[in-house]
Amino acid sequence: MHHPVLQSETDDGARFLRSALRDSPGEWALFLDIDGTLVDIAAQPHDVRIEPGLPRHLLSLAGRLGGALALVTGRRVDWIDANFGPHLFPAAGLHGVERRRASGELDRAALTPALNALRKDLGRRTARMPGVLLEDKVAAVALHYRQAPEREPDVRAMMDMALKVMGKGWALQHGKMVVELRPASASKGTAVEAFLAEPPFAGRKPLAVGDDVTDEEMFRVANDRGGASVRICETEAPTVARRRLSSPQALRALVAELAA
Repeated sequence: MHHPVLQSETDDGARFLRSALRDSPGEWALFLDIDGTLVDIAAQPHDVRIEPGLPRHLLSLAGRLGGALALVTGRRVDWIDANFGPHLFPAAGLHGVERRRASGELDRAALTPALNALRKDLGRRTARMPGVLLEDKVAAVALHYRQAPEREPDVRAMMDMALKVMGKGWALQHGKMVVELRPASASKGTAVEAFLAEPPFAGRKPLAVGDDVTDEEMFRVANDRGGASVRICETEAPTVARRRLSSPQALRALVAELAA
């Protein structure tokens, strides 16, 4: 059951993260979303800015955790590498459609001709909808309407139809001003489960940090596996996360502190 995150809990997540990752890093496996969590939300996906020093701080924190740190995001793994390199972090991209293990091996869902045809059709439709952005994720496709919020009903209707076209085996993922079509077998929750079955994550308690409804599945896994869940949100929001952090800036400051 979802419960509201309360204003009085603003610092609960910061206190918990500091204590857990400083005092008992060997017990935890850390799973971090990117947009809205490690970095601030931008008007368009390509406008996102990575704070100088953040990749280096994450690498240092990963060392403290014995390598048990993974980035779990709706972005593609090659985007992660381009922006958080040169170190190649364990990562789940496209909400779990892609997953790079700690060994470096990359698992990726197969491409389908049907998705290619659908992508072209959506491209033609969105070209007539100023402010609606089609994001090609190769194995998935997303429509962003942050710059045209009045288009939300149109985007939802279009993606509902896209789901019917693709049929069984596909699912819609709703996020902040975005709707994504992806393989149904993949989610951030299944990605976290897969990491927890492999070294260096195996045998540790999962600690999941995210900011959006797309992160709820990994929160559930973390809770069910005896771990911890932290949602970043500035206002009350329904969530299964059991702790709260106020902003991406607060998380970045904490990562830098722990990395020092």
